Amino acid sequence: MQSTNRLQIKGMVCTRCIAILFEELSLIGLEITSIQLGEVFFKGELPAHVDEDTIQKTIEKYGFELLSDKKIQLVAAVKEWVKTGIDRQAETRNTIKFSDYLSRHLQKEYAYLSAVFSEIEGVTLEKYIITQRILKVKEQLIQTDKSLTEISDELGYSSVSHLSRQLKSYTGFDTNYYKNIRKTASFSAKEFQSSSGA
Repeated sequence: MQSTNRLQIKGMVCTRCIAILFEELSLIGLEITSIQLGEVFFKGELPAHVDEDTIQKTIEKYGFELLSDKKIQLVAAVKEWVKTGIDRQAETRNTIKFSDYLSRHLQKEYAYLSAVFSEIEGVTLEKYIITQRILKVKEQLIQTDKSLTEISDELGYSSVSHLSRQLKSYTGFDTNYYKNIRKTASFSAKEFQSSSGA
C-alpha cells in the first residue's frame, strides 16, 4: 500500500488537476491536507473502504494514474545499481551489459524494469544509463588528468570518437570544454596559494 500520508499520482500537469483530485478524493473519504503536482497528502490512514484499486478507479477517468510504492522503490533500486555498475566498470575496466546486470541483481526481466522506469521517470532506462555514464565522463575530465583513451576504456565505450560524440550530443559541450574547467580550477588554486604565501 502507499506510504501513510502520501499518494504519488502521474498525469498532474496544472492547477485544474489539483482541483479535480481534491474534489474526487475528498468524496471517497480522504481528508486532504495539501496537493501539489504529482503528490497528494492526506490526514491519517486511508479509510477502511478505500484501497489502491478504489483510488485508481476514481482518478483514471480524468487521465491520472496512481503510482505504487513498489514501483517507486524498484526505480530507486535501479538507479542505485546503475551508479554502482558504472563505478565498478570504471574501477575494473570490465564492460558491463546493463540489461543482464540489472536483471541479475534485481531479479526482474529487463523489459519490465525498463517499462516501470519509463512510467515513473518519464525517460527511458537506456537514456538514463547514458546520462549517468556521461556524468562519470565529465567527472573524470574535470577531476583527473586521465586521457580520453583511458576514460573511454574504463567506461566501456567502443571508441574515443563514440565517447566524444555522445558527450557533445548530451551536454552540448566537447571534451576540451571540461578539460579547460579543470585547468582553470587548477590555475585558480595555484594563484590563491601564491597570493596567500603558501
